[in-house]
Amino acid sequence: MKKILIVEDDPGLLESFQKAFSGRPYELIQAMDGEQGLARMRAEKPDMVLLDLLLPKKHGFEVLEEMRNDAALKQMPVMVLTNLENAEDVEKALELGATTYLVKANYTLEEIAQKVEEVLESRK
Repeated sequence: MKKILIVEDDPGLLESFQKAFSGRPYELIQAMDGEQGLARMRAEKPDMVLLDLLLPKKHGFEVLEEMRNDAALKQMPVMVLTNLENAEDVEKALELGATTYLVKANYTLEEIAQKVEEVLESRK
């Protein structure tokens, strides 16, 4: 079973993700801030990370930078899920190694789950 780490500080959204992914062959792991997210990545070695950018303790961009400088985390696919939609943020996230950048408001949870499946399938 593939593991997906969701780094998100909104408890309601975390609960919604659990519902959207139920019945799918994934184990969801959660982290509520950037520091906890990095710790969970190192401990759990998820197959994919869903990363918000606006996080307490460590911003999503900082998390991406640390991942790219850590040999154990460098190749982990990251889907940025945020409400920041200006071109500079998108460009910066992709430059830092994010595989996908989605603006939360533009996608349903079902569409996000579908995108996760596509990314994981393409990495087989």
